[in-house]
Amino acid sequence: MTDFRALLAALSESKVEFIVVGGVAAVLHGSARLTQDVDVVYARDAENLRRLAGALAPLQPYLRGAPPGLPFRLDEATLSSGLNFTLSTNAGDIDLLGEIAGVGGYAALLPHTDEIALYGLRCRCIDLPTLIAAKIAAGRPKDLEIVAELRALLEERGRS
Repeated sequence: MTDFRALLAALSESKVEFIVVGGVAAVLHGSARLTQDVDVVYARDAENLRRLAGALAPLQPYLRGAPPGLPFRLDEATLSSGLNFTLSTNAGDIDLLGEIAGVGGYAALLPHTDEIALYGLRCRCIDLPTLIAAKIAAGRPKDLEIVAELRALLEERGRS
């Protein structure tokens, strides 16, 4: 079971620049769907990569689905060599996304976020219209299934 607070606290307390996206963002916007992991888009500058690796190190990150014993070290060099990482940790699963379809990376996404309070932490979260656009651009069946619900939530906000 994922400890969402522990994962987000690790990032926040280490001053990692990240944006909550994916299922957690959908739930924050009112979706009734359940999610099993935390998806974040992270800034890819060297200092943020260092903070990100340091934040997750105590949680023993490992490549989700990789065979046990496969050598893996999440550090600044690993993060700078890749883009997206699906990880299992002692606190649950987290997906580190260098960019998302239809939007781009951290800098492109930043203007389309809201600051929110979550588990007593201040975090940035993708806004609802941009989340919808990202889900459509991803085009995966599980993403497209939630679009109707997210559009209904956006419509309801427009009436409020």
